[in-house]
Amino acid sequence: MNYLSAEGLSKSTGERWLFRNITFGLSKGDKVALVGRNGTGKTSLLDVLAGWQAPEEGAVSIRKEVRVGYLSQQPALEEAVTVLDTLFAGDSPLLAVIREYENALAHNDTDRITEAAGKMEALKAWDYEAKVKQILGRLGVAESNFDKPVGQLSGGQRKRVALAKVLIEEPDLLILDEPTNHLDLEAIEWLENYLGTANTTLLLVTHDRYFLDRVCSEILELTEGSIFRHKGNYSYFLEKQAERQHAEASEVDKAKNLLRRELEWMRRQPKARGTKAQYRVDAFYDLKDKASQERKESNVELNIGMTRLGSKIIELSDIQKAFGNLKIVKDFGYVFRRKERVGIVGKNGVGKSTFLDILTGAQQPDSGLIDVGETVRFGYYTQSEPDFKPGQRVIDVVKEIAEVITLGSGETISASQFLQHFLFDPKKQYTAVEKLSGGEKRRLQLLQVLIRNPNFLILDEPTNDLDIQTLNVLEDYLLQFAGCIVLVSHDRYFMDRLVEHLFVFEGEGVIRDFPGNYTDYRESLSQAPVAEAPKPKAEAPKPVATASKRKLSFKEQKELESLESDIADLEGRKTRLTEQMNGGEGDYQQIAAWAAEVEEITNLLEEKELRWLELSDI
Repeated sequence: MNYLSAEGLSKSTGERWLFRNITFGLSKGDKVALVGRNGTGKTSLLDVLAGWQAPEEGAVSIRKEVRVGYLSQQPALEEAVTVLDTLFAGDSPLLAVIREYENALAHNDTDRITEAAGKMEALKAWDYEAKVKQILGRLGVAESNFDKPVGQLSGGQRKRVALAKVLIEEPDLLILDEPTNHLDLEAIEWLENYLGTANTTLLLVTHDRYFLDRVCSEILELTEGSIFRHKGNYSYFLEKQAERQHAEASEVDKAKNLLRRELEWMRRQPKARGTKAQYRVDAFYDLKDKASQERKESNVELNIGMTRLGSKIIELSDIQKAFGNLKIVKDFGYVFRRKERVGIVGKNGVGKSTFLDILTGAQQPDSGLIDVGETVRFGYYTQSEPDFKPGQRVIDVVKEIAEVITLGSGETISASQFLQHFLFDPKKQYTAVEKLSGGEKRRLQLLQVLIRNPNFLILDEPTNDLDIQTLNVLEDYLLQFAGCIVLVSHDRYFMDRLVEHLFVFEGEGVIRDFPGNYTDYRESLSQAPVAEAPKPKAEAPKPVATASKRKLSFKEQKELESLESDIADLEGRKTRLTEQMNGGEGDYQQIAAWAAEVEEITNLLEEKELRWLELSDI
């Protein structure tokens, strides 16, 4: 069943075409990722599809009964409305009664609670309300914020509220622009599983490569104003993209060779009473157009110089920091070494950004000593968008810092040449910063940090809004960086490539040093509960339970053996289904059926594993 059709869509910035005459469709059950460089028009395309902007050419048609939920990059929420009213805004009786019940709870109004509870029972809204609470909890929308006006929330909190609202409404078609931004790693993993197994139709933009691989089974590539569709996940798309680009380059080369011969023919004068065949003249000009095509394969170039770093870097001793009763850092000490790469993980609100501010001196600890070496030069890339002046041009931003820049090779170049390394062509350099896309602004912010030749890089969510091509170049640069790196990122692939160990913020000011990358850390967490599970049995106070050491009955022994075989079979089936989904096999109906079966198998595995543990303890 076709949910959405885009026919001949075109959109421009007024100066250039973002995309021209593109056509594609979405069918029920499709899970599609939209990828492309910053500034190619991904957000504009989503705005057009969701009805937020009108195309200059073409049309979007959505099936009449299909409900669309759209999470924009900068969600537009009413600032005076409370979080609770925002989340449950809607005309349906179900949402109205849940809103009424939550308001009564928030104000501890016993009479209203009783009345609303009766209505909840009549509409069978309890299951729905429990699901809503689960979504809110998983995305980090705390109940303490329910009565706050949206205008009092941070940008990250607003994005989480907007995402929760879209998921709660359970639309038929979800359109999500960077849904993982401002989520902590646990929330991203929950969202990944939720979207990957839910029987919903999805179109999203994200830079998270693990998320793309595990959720999406098709890729739409927006490049040079055109769109290309690829079956399969992101890894498969990269292979097919390389094949297509190679084929296109070969066709252009062939056209150039043929053009040389045709050019000689065109230059020859026709003999008396002769004329050149018009069809061949027309074919010559078509060939000339094809041969003159040049693929724009520009990448950001990060060849930045680094200030010399001495032997003494940063020493932290007994650092303490708290805001009232909220402990951020407690009794923390550490000595940084050369070329160290540290990742920082922890839930939102535990103080990761505050810790980075303490490192750079932007905030002072309540007590303790921070000893920074004389040669240390910080480069601090923050989560917050830089405060550019109204009307300020891109080139002015760079010239405020330096007119001449020294590269890693020792070569000096002008500010304009340096901007071209970051894919800001001469025309774009004289554009007002406010006209840049979100990703282009982030690229400019990265440029501002690196232009100062730092030797101690602190990167707080550097992957937000950057395209995947730029991230690949940034990763390669950071792998070769000779200074120190402290990194906070929700991009698991980015963390896995770059960090050697983690500072794990566990809450209440406790910071644990974990040896390994993020995947190592998650695996350690998944293994920990298995080792600890038998403890409650041993500590049980009942004398009968501790004294009795009965053997398994014949029937229980057979059940245990059967469970081991069943669990192995189910895990094998789940693995095969996951590989089929990730490999892009089957149509959307088959993929939806596989996803439903994976969810059923997961639930069955949990039941059988619990029973296996119970029998194994005996």
